[in-house]
Amino acid sequence: MELQRVQARRAVDTAYEAELIMGLAAQRPAADDPQPGTPGARRPGWAVDEGCDGASEFFTAELSAVLNLGRNTAAARYGRARTWLRKLPATFAALQAGELDERRATPLADVLQHTDPEVAGQVEAALLPGATDLAVGRLKARAVEEMLRLDAEAADIRRTEAEKTADVRVCPGAVEGRSTLAADLPAEEAVECYDVVDQLARMLKADGDPRRIGALRAHVLSLLIRRPADHGLPDVVANVTVTAGLDALGGSSSTPGEVDGLPITAAHVRELLARVGALGLTAPDGGTLAFAITGPDGQLLATLTPAELTRLARRGCPTHPETPCDCPVTGPPPATDAYTPTARQRAFVATRDRRCRFPNCGQRVGWADLDHVVAHSCGGATHCANLCCLCRSHHRLKTFAPGWRFTMTDDGVLQVTTPSGITRTTRPPGMRPPPPAPEPPPPIDDPPPF
Repeated sequence: MELQRVQARRAVDTAYEAELIMGLAAQRPAADDPQPGTPGARRPGWAVDEGCDGASEFFTAELSAVLNLGRNTAAARYGRARTWLRKLPATFAALQAGELDERRATPLADVLQHTDPEVAGQVEAALLPGATDLAVGRLKARAVEEMLRLDAEAADIRRTEAEKTADVRVCPGAVEGRSTLAADLPAEEAVECYDVVDQLARMLKADGDPRRIGALRAHVLSLLIRRPADHGLPDVVANVTVTAGLDALGGSSSTPGEVDGLPITAAHVRELLARVGALGLTAPDGGTLAFAITGPDGQLLATLTPAELTRLARRGCPTHPETPCDCPVTGPPPATDAYTPTARQRAFVATRDRRCRFPNCGQRVGWADLDHVVAHSCGGATHCANLCCLCRSHHRLKTFAPGWRFTMTDDGVLQVTTPSGITRTTRPPGMRPPPPAPEPPPPIDDPPPF
């Protein structure tokens, strides 16, 4: 049947991809990484991008850029390829021949990744003959059972590795305006947390709250995190940035995420200030309120506080104080001769980038460094057109990994080229790519001779 042939071809391609991944890893030796005791050397305890079997610690980042995938997904592809080729030769041969589908080869690699080849071979010998007759979940459960029977220490290693990379993540929900908050916890802690949330939600239900129990659990969890009682921790203020169009806030438009492309002229500043005042936007308790002014294509033009808007509206254009004009009265913060960016530059670049700008990296800007795209030591200016947000891992990669190239345009479009020659482009969130150039008109045929 053709569907089965498609599945077999997908398995063959997966095996071929694994071979290519291992071939590329062999070209990126750890000997090229910063060595202990040298600038940029890896510090003990860092959980991500650890080199494996002699490959560079920066290899996973390159693989993520080549495959155009997130770092965790790229690391999983690399781990599976390494396990198939070095510990599960029979599984890899079946995958390569199209006899075992990718979805069943994957759990075998995931479960046996941290056990030794001898144990992995015993589990493979026990499960592979009947693997195609087992559901994927059942195959994984059987693999775990066999692995625990033969090598319980491997399970402890898996838990230790998972603890290193544990995190809390916010993912877009299935419906606009909703998100999923997920935490990777030890099983016993997760069960205990759920039980507390469930008990409190059922108390609300017993008190007459008409909402569904699931909605009450979500409500209780949010309250426990945002309004913890008697926790003994220092008070914190949550920082929330909302980017929305003024027309949308006023109810006259559904355009998301921009300020209607207002140019920064004195007249438009006064109009903006009036519209903001009419909407009654104020800073939250203990927080701040700032405005990101964008151009027609979503490029960031300026970041301003309400007080700065008021001053600009009052002062107007210094060249034409009495008449309306199109002269800009503000813009990005000026460059500085110092290496360290100014506070205004930090605010502008953080508002523009919002996250690490490395392709497919979602690290939030609060954990990112401000990096000179052209290094300051090489003449790069401390200017917003030469600064971007990079998480510490990708900042180290840019500084110390050989063969990488980073370039950025004045409006913040970043291009990253890997040592293998793959280039990925990232734009600041909300910035739209330029419209395609119009097609040239068709040539006018010469009239036939008569």
